[in-house]
Amino acid sequence: MGLREELTAAVKTSMLARNAERTSTLRLIQAKLKDTDIAARPKGIEAIPDDEILAMLRSMIKSRRDSVTLYRQGGREELAVKEESEITIIAEFLPQTLEGEALDAAIKEAIASTGATTAKDMGKVVGALKAKHGAALDMGITSAAVKTALAG
Repeated sequence: MGLREELTAAVKTSMLARNAERTSTLRLIQAKLKDTDIAARPKGIEAIPDDEILAMLRSMIKSRRDSVTLYRQGGREELAVKEESEITIIAEFLPQTLEGEALDAAIKEAIASTGATTAKDMGKVVGALKAKHGAALDMGITSAAVKTALAG
């Protein structure tokens, strides 16, 4: 089952369970997906593929994390909590990401396979990681970890 079908099924289940908060967040995802599909139409793409849907979901999470920070700085804890609950729901549709030791091992393997030695080789390493692990990477975390590994 693709991400679109998974999302549609989740909305139906949430509606039947009368979970208003979850249904609202899932509908936000669907609306963003529809907007993204419409934006891709001039390029001849009717419906964006799953990898672009994953990128869209990550973007939604990133904007909500930024909002949480701003709300907390402004003393609006109730809004920060709402954004965090949306992050949790959106994250359910993302694959498990490589973190910690698993990410470090993947980076070491990519560095060895590409023969990278300096920060100038970062693109090669990131490319190798994307080819092997694809959607399991959070590129913000991965890029920083690759940079650190190549620097020291």
